[in-house]
This record gives sequence, C-alpha cells and structure tokens, in this order.
Amino acid sequence: MSQASKTEVIGVASGKGGVGKTTVSINLATALSQQGHRVMLFDADLGLANAQIALGARAEYNLSHFLSGQKTLAEIVLTTRQGIRLIPGASGMQELAGLTPVQAASIVQSFSDVADDVDYLIVDVAAGISPSVLAFLAACQRRFIVVKDDPSSIADAYGTIKVLSQQMDLDEIYLLPNMVGSQAEGWKLYQRLNDVCVRFLGNTIHYLTSIEADELVLAALKKYQSVLEMSPGTAASRDFRRLAEVCTQLRPIEHASGGLQFFMERLIQSRPDES
Repeated sequence: MSQASKTEVIGVASGKGGVGKTTVSINLATALSQQGHRVMLFDADLGLANAQIALGARAEYNLSHFLSGQKTLAEIVLTTRQGIRLIPGASGMQELAGLTPVQAASIVQSFSDVADDVDYLIVDVAAGISPSVLAFLAACQRRFIVVKDDPSSIADAYGTIKVLSQQMDLDEIYLLPNMVGSQAEGWKLYQRLNDVCVRFLGNTIHYLTSIEADELVLAALKKYQSVLEMSPGTAASRDFRRLAEVCTQLRPIEHASGGLQFFMERLIQSRPDES
C-alpha cells in the first residue's frame, strides 16, 4: 500500500452461517498477499474457528492460550504458507463463543505487539449479531456482509445491516454476494437488498463485486487450500483477485489515530452495553 503506516481494517461477517464467510476471508487474504500486500488475518469466529484449517496451517497455540495468560498474542501468531500472518481462534470453546465485549477489547489492546507493517487486517467474525460480533464490526473501518441468493440469507443479511446502521450508526457497509450464478445475478441481488435498505432504513449500502459459484472452492477447502492456490485460473479465483483489487481502490478512510490504533480504540469505545 502507498500508505504503509496505515492499516486497513476489514470485518467480514454474515447474517447466518453457511454462506461462505470464512472462505471469503481466507481467499481475500490470500489474494491481497499474492498482490504484494502485508496481510494479517484474525480468526475472530471464536466458537467455530477454522481459518487455520482452511489455510493448511497447524497452530500450536491459539486464542485460548492468550486469554488464559499462558501466551502473549505475539507468541500465538503464525505465518501461513500463503504469507498471511494468522491469529488463530479456538474451536469449540463455549467460553470463547460467548466472549464479552470487555474480553474482546482485551484481545485487541494487545494488537500493537504484533501488528507492525500490516497493510490489511482481515477480521473474520462469527455469523449473527452477538455482542462480541457487533463489537468487532464496530471497531473495523469497513464491514463486508457476505450473502447468498436465498431468502433466509437475504433476511439475515438485512437484519445485520439494520443493526449496524440503525442501532450502531455505522457506515462503510458493503455487500458481497457469494456463490451466485454470474456477476449480473450478484449485481441484481445487491440492487434488491439495497432497495430495501434505502426504503426501510434510509441508508445505502455499497457494492464490491460478486463471487460466482464454483465447485473448485469446496474442492480446495477439502485439500486445506485456498482456491487461488489450487486452481488460480478458475472463476472464483478470478473473482477473489477482483475483490482484492477493489479493496485496494476503495477511498482511504482517514482517522487521526490510524488503522490498528483506531481498531483498538473503537473496539473499546463502541462495545454494546451488557445487560
């Protein structure tokens, strides 16, 4: 990036599971890395952490070791073969799935130890709108909502956008149609959802690009690879490269404190009230 001292912080979310959110996160991170950017991926899907598996990495330590005080955040970070610096989540740990906003803030306060020279921080959050998910998304500079063209996915994506825009007054919300039949179908899906947001929320959401359905994406996951590694010439690989290119062309978001410092500060300041 031209502004090497700044870090773009992108949250990748979805209203429901099963729409390919983690697939998008790992392939976007891989595409950005292949384009020469310095990328860190934070697997913040804390109840079902699987980014390390999808990237073919084996983490000796994970977020649970950091939260328990056994390891520092710097000690659990690993560099994958794709050149991505990964902060592994911890699968199947109920206490992590129910991470409070205060605990989430403690995680991010430690980022200054590991985040030197990072161009893009991709934050792969859990599906849904739990307090910790909202805290992470509020702390990001941009929010990518992954959606499939089916009624339940669309309804849940709309619900997520409503909470982010109305209750939390957040902007920089982008829709990313995934597993669509064509770019034209993805654009139509965006238009339909954006029309509803304009009509009922009074807000416009942004469009990035679409990721076409591609059976090789699943085949790559079964081989613990990104599709960009296994089949760089396939449709989905082309779309992920386009997505990465679009990310590099988004207008810079200027904050006095800069990218990662802003992420830490905002995560702490904007955590939802706990009842």
